[in-house]
Amino acid sequence: MLTEDQERLLVDRLGKKEQSAWKEFYDFYSNSLTYACMRYLDKQDDVEDVLQESFVKMYHAIGSFDYRGKGALQAWSTRIVVNEALKFIRKEKKHQVIYNQDNIVDIADEDEPEFDGLSQEEIFAMIRELPEGYRTVFNLYVFEQKSHKEIGHLLGIAENSSASQFHRAKSMLSQRIREFKKLKVAL
Repeated sequence: MLTEDQERLLVDRLGKKEQSAWKEFYDFYSNSLTYACMRYLDKQDDVEDVLQESFVKMYHAIGSFDYRGKGALQAWSTRIVVNEALKFIRKEKKHQVIYNQDNIVDIADEDEPEFDGLSQEEIFAMIRELPEGYRTVFNLYVFEQKSHKEIGHLLGIAENSSASQFHRAKSMLSQRIREFKKLKVAL
């Protein structure tokens, strides 16, 4: 993790388009940016394409970046990656809302996914297994802390569709977690 002084210096060097600074930036942040992108896209080729596009966008936009303290560079770059992933989904995937929900069991609103006893990797894998529309809304709501109104605007869907997809994502995730835990106990 970079100190605030190191991060500020890196931002200055990035702004001067120093090649070594961009390599350092990549070395420091590529893992977390890859993780952010993988929350939205499930195919490795798509993740790589979006990351490449994101780094190009960062390179061109660094001059307008306003450093606001420790963590600002990572937050800015993560926002670019998430926006590029959403743009990719809208363009390439035509963001399908899932209507066939016969195999999804509803849960009560107060029933939240029980993550206790699960590793971060197991949780991440289950989130990645959600259907694309559910996964996208879930990630925007949980990780990016967007409102359903904002999500609806970003994805071109109604606010209540966002809320419904989030509820369905939680239902599906809770169901998968319960099944996974039963299987884990049985082994």
